[in-house]
Amino acid sequence: MPVLIKILSQWKLYDSPGDHKIHSDFKPSMGGVAIFLGAIFALLMSLSLINWSEQKYFFISLTVMFMIGLRDDVLALTPKQKLYSQFLPVLLLVFLDNVTLNSTYGLIDLPFVPNWIIWIISIFTLIILTNAYNLIDGVDGLAGSIGVVVLTFFGLWFYSIDQLVFSLVCMTFAGAILGFLFFNWQPSKIFMGDTGALMIGFLISFMAIQFINLNFQLPVGHQAKFQASISTAICIVIIPVFDTLRVIILRLRKWQSPFKADRNHLHHQFLNIGFSHGKTVIVLVMINLVFIGLAWLLRNQSDTLILPSIIVLCLAINFFVKKAQKVIL
Repeated sequence: MPVLIKILSQWKLYDSPGDHKIHSDFKPSMGGVAIFLGAIFALLMSLSLINWSEQKYFFISLTVMFMIGLRDDVLALTPKQKLYSQFLPVLLLVFLDNVTLNSTYGLIDLPFVPNWIIWIISIFTLIILTNAYNLIDGVDGLAGSIGVVVLTFFGLWFYSIDQLVFSLVCMTFAGAILGFLFFNWQPSKIFMGDTGALMIGFLISFMAIQFINLNFQLPVGHQAKFQASISTAICIVIIPVFDTLRVIILRLRKWQSPFKADRNHLHHQFLNIGFSHGKTVIVLVMINLVFIGLAWLLRNQSDTLILPSIIVLCLAINFFVKKAQKVIL
C-alpha cells in the first residue's frame, strides 16, 4: 500500500475534491489495486488449480469488474457508462456460471418461476448490490469497514458448512481490506476508488446469492441454517441496501434522476449531526452488527417476521437521524 500511494502520487492519479465529495484536497485513489493484487496473490498460493478451474467464471468476472473500476478511476466514466459496463461481468456470472436466485425461498408462495424472470431478478440483484456498496464509499474507512464485517461473516458461515473455497476467498479479501484500512482511516492517505468499491461490491453480491442458495438447501436442524434466507442476507448487507433505497426514494420524491449525486447518504446525515468520520463509521458498523445479531437471534423465524422488523428498524434509524438534525439546526 505505501508503494502504491507513492506511485499514484508521482503519476498524479488523484481523486479531486468538489461537487458532492467531502474531502477538500487531492488524494491518491485506486486503493483497490493493492486490495485486489494482495488478495489474488494470496489465493494463488492457497487454492489448487482444481479450485481455480471450478470457479474460473467467478474470478474472470471479478477481474473484469476490477478493470471497469480501474478504467473509471483513470478516465472518469459517466454514471450511465459505468452502469452499462457492469453488465458484462454480471452476465458472465448469470449465464456461464449459473449464479442465480432460483426461487422465492419461501418469501412468497409461487409454484413455478420462469427462467427469464430468474435471470432478470439475478442480474438486477448483482447490479444493485454492487452499486449500493459503491455508494457508501463516501467517508474515510466506511466502505472498507463494512466490507470487512460482511465478508468476515460470510467467510465464517461458509466455513461452518464446509464451503472452504468461498470461505477462503471471503477471509482473504477481508484481510486485504483490513490492511487497506490502516491507510484509509481518517485522516486517510488513499481512497479505495471505484477500482476497489465496484470489485468488492461485486464480490459481496456474488457471496450474498451463494449464501441465499446454500442456506436454503441446508437440512432443517443444521446449526448454520437460517430459516429466512432472503431476510438474513438483507441483514448482513443492510447498510448499503438501506442507504441506497433511502437515497433513491428521496431523489424520486423530488423528481430527480436516481443517478444524480447528492449529499443525502446516511454517512452525510451523521456528519451533519456533528459526528467525525471515525465516529460515523463506528456507528454504521455497529448498526450493521446489530442487524446481523438480529438475524442470528431470529434464525428460526420466517421472512414474515424478520422482514417487517428490518423495515421498522430502518424507519426508526431514519427518524432518529432527521430528529437529531432538526435539534442541531
